[in-house]
Amino acid sequence: MALASRLWRFLRVGRGAPGPRFPSGTPGSRGQCGLRPFRRSEVIGNARTFKSGLLFSALSYLGFETYHIISQAAVVHATAKEILEQADYLYESGETEKLYQLLTQYKESKDAELLWRLARALRDRAQLSRTSEEEKKLLVYEALEYAKRALEKDESSFAAHKWYAICISDVGDYEGIKVKIANAYIIKEHFEKAIELNPKDATSIHLMGIWCYTFAEMPWYQRRIAKMLFATPPSSTYEEALGYFHRAEQVDPNFYSKNLLLLGKTYLKLNNKKLASLWLMKAKDYPAHTEEDKQIQTEAAQLLTGL
Repeated sequence: MALASRLWRFLRVGRGAPGPRFPSGTPGSRGQCGLRPFRRSEVIGNARTFKSGLLFSALSYLGFETYHIISQAAVVHATAKEILEQADYLYESGETEKLYQLLTQYKESKDAELLWRLARALRDRAQLSRTSEEEKKLLVYEALEYAKRALEKDESSFAAHKWYAICISDVGDYEGIKVKIANAYIIKEHFEKAIELNPKDATSIHLMGIWCYTFAEMPWYQRRIAKMLFATPPSSTYEEALGYFHRAEQVDPNFYSKNLLLLGKTYLKLNNKKLASLWLMKAKDYPAHTEEDKQIQTEAAQLLTGL
């Protein structure tokens, strides 16, 4: 529209302005001042030349404006791409604070890819040990808001579904047991959608395994509350959880220390100490890149000692 309006203004310059003033001869004055009246063929020829020149100029202007707008769009696109690449690099490097500082500059963005990364960065900052409980709560709710915006912008983004579900789960810790159980249905729905959109994303599969594990080990009193509140409360089994954890490992072997730990813990729940020991040893020996990795190493070591 901006290009069309600029071209329209360009073309109106000739329409609104007075045309060329040709000398008009009266009968008997043909030789005065050395001027002669234009013949019809000359006037038509000049008009055609004028129109051709105007058309050429208009097309040139149109071409320039099109190039200018496309170039601007390319620059914006390239910049957005660079931001995403930088964000992913910082995330993989475990630079939580730097990632947070980078992405909080783009809170007004309408790009779903950037918004879900911002939600992830906010959540990761909330998980830092030095983050106070008050700040953690604020970050968790803020992360949910950006995850929701990402999903609204692009419902076909598997990552937006995944992080929306994760953030809803985090908020549940502050909302009470009734809300937490009610949210479980929504969480499961979005994890399943993320897996459907991208069956090769090991994290989404792993998170679906956690969902199953959580409800498989739900304490009896919570089950009782769930039955009082819902006709069919969410439920699952350790076998179902184990299936998702193994599936995640098949998609991307050793992608996450917690998946290794939960494989070991699930086998413990199923009284298979041999396989439990195998996966717990892998979790203990996993290279620690993050605070979470260190915590998982410690827990795995403790569980192995108990065996």
